[in-house]
Parts: sequence; structure tokens; C-alpha cells
Amino acid sequence: MMDLKLSGKTALVLGASRGLGLASAIELGREGANVMIASSNGGHHAHALAQLREAGVTNAHAITVDVRRPDDASHALADTVAQFGSLDILVNNAGGPPFGSFDTFDDAAWQEAFELSFLSIARFTRLALPHLRRSGEGRVINIVSFSVRHAMQGSILSTSMRLGVVGLAKLLSREANGNGITVNNVAPGLILTDRIRESSLKQKLADGRSEQQGLAELAAEVPLRRLGRPEELGALVAFLASPRASYINGATIQVDGGLGTGIL
Repeated sequence: MMDLKLSGKTALVLGASRGLGLASAIELGREGANVMIASSNGGHHAHALAQLREAGVTNAHAITVDVRRPDDASHALADTVAQFGSLDILVNNAGGPPFGSFDTFDDAAWQEAFELSFLSIARFTRLALPHLRRSGEGRVINIVSFSVRHAMQGSILSTSMRLGVVGLAKLLSREANGNGITVNNVAPGLILTDRIRESSLKQKLADGRSEQQGLAELAAEVPLRRLGRPEELGALVAFLASPRASYINGATIQVDGGLGTGIL
């Protein structure tokens, strides 16, 4: 196995009680990092920690965090540093706002989307930067969506906010230089998580398909003819977090099996 040299590093992974966040935490932990998983649903933490242990990750803890609350963000950073003594890696992951057409969303929906999918990332990153500067190899990794490169029907709230994150990351990747910090985005496509079940698959079911038929139709859209596995995205997160990726900065990398049709 490639040694990513993450032993002794500490990662705070948001939205990590399930799905892509948990997969990222598992891969980071398997590479030797200390892992603090955070999510708003504390009821899922015991199961998530059990999955980490099953994967051989022993140095992991969990905290309950609503990424929209400033106090929760401050406590999450403080608790992580208190538990492990440092912070080297921040994985921003907060799910996404609901799907729908533009005229179905009022000001409140836009505000909620902003707080969940953009402001939370700006806030956690700002609070983490002093710790990441001390690390000398600090990493900010934002999990966004392949919709930042590929127009996806119904994703107007998510895409609007995720594109803001891409802009933030690009500019911050230039401002935060000089301390070994890199800032990158990971853009998942059709990876089988609850988010896909609640969006793309849900529409297939509403059209009368069975779950098996719906999943097969989604897979047929992907050049590789299958949906992605969460651990495949987690592997990229672990690599970007490592010293081996120290010259990758300001990038947005798709993990979508070739689904995105954009040239750049």
C-alpha cells in the first residue's frame, strides 16, 4: 500500500456520520490520521465509529455539530485540537439543499442554502486557518458536486452555492500560500449515497421505476456504466490531504466516472 504519510496528522471531517464524509474519514484514518467526525445527527455517531473501527481506524472520535451555527463551529475546532493536540486537515462537507426549480424557492430557501453550503465552509475554513498554518502542511478539502462543471436539472440552489465555494477555494489557494497550505475541491458525480437516493433516484421512482430499474438507468448515464462507491471519493480526499499532493492547489477534481460533459 502506498504510504501517504498521514500518521500523526489530525483531520476534522464534517458531515461524517454517513455517506461521503464517513468514507473520507475512513480513508484518512486507514492512512494513520487521527480523525474527528462531526455531524448534526449524534444518533448516527455510534454506528459511524463502529464502521471506522471495522476498517481498522482506532483513533477516532465524534462530535455533534450543526455547521450553520457559529458557536458549533468554534467548539468543533476547539474540541478537535483539545482531543488530538493539533489540526492539519479540514474536510468541509455539509450535504446539500433541496432540489427544485428556480421559482419554487423563496428568500428563506436561498438563505438556508447559503448558510448550509457556502457560509459554513467559509466559517470553518477561517477558524481552521491558524491551526493549519501551524501545521506547515495544512489541507482544506471541500466536497462540492459535479454540478459545478455539469449543469444538473433541479440543482439551482446547490450549484449556485457550490460555484461560490469553487471561487472561494481558488482565491484562498493563492492567499493562504507560504505556510504549506493547499485548498482543493472534490466534485462527486453519481456516487451511491443517501443524497443520490433522495434526488436522482427519487425522481426515477416517482416516474414509476423500481429501485433496481432506477439505479440501472442512472448507471447507464455514466461512461463506466456503474455508480461510484463512496470509498473511491474517500481515497482521493486522503491523497489530497497527504504530502504527496503538496503541489495540487486550487484545483477542482471530478470523481464522476466521466459523467461530466465539460471540457474544462
